[in-house]
Amino acid sequence: MFEFVVEDEVRLKPLEILHTEQLYTLTELNRSYLKQWLPWVDGTKSADDIKSFIQMTRNQFAANNGLQAGIWYQGKIAGVIGFHGINWANKTTSIGYWLGERYQGKGLMTKSCKAFIEYAFAELKLNRVEIRCAEKNFKSRSIPERLGFAQEGILREAEWLYDRYVDHVVYGLLARKWDKREV
Repeated sequence: MFEFVVEDEVRLKPLEILHTEQLYTLTELNRSYLKQWLPWVDGTKSADDIKSFIQMTRNQFAANNGLQAGIWYQGKIAGVIGFHGINWANKTTSIGYWLGERYQGKGLMTKSCKAFIEYAFAELKLNRVEIRCAEKNFKSRSIPERLGFAQEGILREAEWLYDRYVDHVVYGLLARKWDKREV
């Protein structure tokens, strides 16, 4: 496993079972905030649910089918970023992410996404990275826009979010278009 130093106070490292309580606490403290855009929040009812998620991420990594990491800021877990899975035949992946509300606005997610994109293209030799965001989740959409992704379309009613469907904006970035921009 790895630990990636994004900058002095920001690190990406794989989730381990020993992080269960910290990640559950972060989820609990941000439950109503996260529920605006993430469909899994209501299904996360206990630390055991987080433990199962962490075990799934470790199995995913062991199967060479993705990578999930905790985003650590000033020594505390601030959120999660990961590849949903890797399509090796087509050399593609998609990135998902979330941050606790108090960690917003510090550039953590843009920098973390940049590190994941660089890893996807330079280390994994993938050709395409995709990010999908709810159409009205402007904070989340600003990440791929800032990083030079092309908006490729809108998937209508792509996700059931508790009491309604939400449209998703699809962003794509190709390895040949990645310029390692400063963020």
